Amino acid sequence: MKETLRNYLNTNIALAGKEIDEIVDLFYIKSVSSHTVLLSEGEISTELFFVNKGCLRTYYVNKYGREMTRYIGFENSMVTSISSFISQRPSLEFVEAVEDTELLAIGYSDFYQVLKTVPAWKRFYLRLLEYMYVYQDKRIEYLKTLSEKERYEKLLTEHPLYAHRLSDKILASYLDVREEILSGFKVS
Repeated sequence: MKETLRNYLNTNIALAGKEIDEIVDLFYIKSVSSHTVLLSEGEISTELFFVNKGCLRTYYVNKYGREMTRYIGFENSMVTSISSFISQRPSLEFVEAVEDTELLAIGYSDFYQVLKTVPAWKRFYLRLLEYMYVYQDKRIEYLKTLSEKERYEKLLTEHPLYAHRLSDKILASYLDVREEILSGFKVS
């Protein structure tokens, strides 16, 4: 399982063999069942997850009890409640396994200790933050500029896997549409 993480890191940053071994050894294996909540609103995020197999999502629950999915992470994705992880303050969101999921996790203190000792890890962290920023910026752009149907069509084009592996409930919460509207898009 750690070989997948090693390949992911090698693809994203140039690391010496010793450095990559040092980093990969800090990750520990976690297997969780579908619907397992790894972080609840109000808890502090102390782990960054690498999805080896399966799917995680981050989501909020608004004051009306409606779930609003912020991020979906399939295989070869890094997932956490990033604001809580960075600030070490209580999270406003949940992190949940959407499917039976195999993860590799690194704890907060280990993550930041490696930042002090491995310069390439700083470059990886910068890339990760840039990716997260661009991803969220694009999500906001789509939510603000596209109709519900256009968001659905864009999702089918850019992320067809989402429509195949996510329930209508999660897909609707990701697109910010009601499930019955999403069902209508699928029929037409």
